[in-house]
Amino acid sequence: MISRNIHFFTAAAALVATATGVHAFTTSTRCVPSNHHHTITSTSLFSTTAQEQEQQLFYAAAGSPSVDMNRYNLPLTACIENWTAVLQAETSMQSAGIFLKAKDSELFVDTLKYTIKRSGGLGLLLLELAGGREDGIGITIIEDLVDSGNAHGSGIQPGDSIVGLTVTKNVNNGMNVEEERVSVSTECLSYDGTIEALLSLPEVVSEEDEVILTVKRLRRQPKISVKLQYPPADNVPDACIELFAGENLRRALLTRGIKLNDKLAERFDSGGRGDCGADGTCATCVVSVSKGMDLLSPMKQQEEQILKQKPRWRMACKTVVGFGMTEGDLTIQVSPRQWEI
Repeated sequence: MISRNIHFFTAAAALVATATGVHAFTTSTRCVPSNHHHTITSTSLFSTTAQEQEQQLFYAAAGSPSVDMNRYNLPLTACIENWTAVLQAETSMQSAGIFLKAKDSELFVDTLKYTIKRSGGLGLLLLELAGGREDGIGITIIEDLVDSGNAHGSGIQPGDSIVGLTVTKNVNNGMNVEEERVSVSTECLSYDGTIEALLSLPEVVSEEDEVILTVKRLRRQPKISVKLQYPPADNVPDACIELFAGENLRRALLTRGIKLNDKLAERFDSGGRGDCGADGTCATCVVSVSKGMDLLSPMKQQEEQILKQKPRWRMACKTVVGFGMTEGDLTIQVSPRQWEI
């Protein structure tokens, strides 16, 4: 591993060879009506990676975070141990490339953006975890932040990996002023490749110049400790399992070998019996929540209508645990109708 201190941006070429993982720029321009003929040119390199798509789905299931996500951050030593990279083939949903990934399946990769002043340097100590290849591929992370640097207090954490940089510069072309937004990708680059990307950015011309750093961060997935209680007549001991925030309760239980099939349930749609296949009409997967209701996703109209007489009941097929990226203890009673006999 190589550890070096990065303080300043300097002027360099506007393009970096694709072999280093920093791709040639493509631009698009939009005109903003004004008295000064102000034009914004956006130079973009970013595409949605597989990890980012997984993250979006993860948050989509768990909802918008209702807690400070920094509680799930990892110490630097754990980040060093768990950063890895994966080669992704091109699909209809994403471009081919090499992207950061967590080794441990109980971790996930988050993507964050920070805006930092450029003048005087960022004050970042970079650590190369993997490199030495001719193509510039590797893994470089932030080892520490200099107390007097611009990044200090920004929210960037040791263990983060810089995956993109974006700066804006004004270009005066006679009667027109063009605002050009220049972005470079630095994901899965060696130390030298990362530095080359930093130096490719336009030079600092003002103390007010800023750079947007896109970083990827390893975080542990929030966990829900679930205690399952079975009807007394079943003579089955309580069971304890762990689920991750964002998991569907019914699907998570089934994948762990726990079946929810209340023989006393009647279908809401037909009045008969039988599994509806997670349509939310048969109520065979209903559970009673005795602890941790606040950890579950809100009821939607159909579920609320069906269970309006049972305020502690939830349809497992329509319930997401750890809603809002929360974690805690959940206690549920399986087949609650049989508890009433």
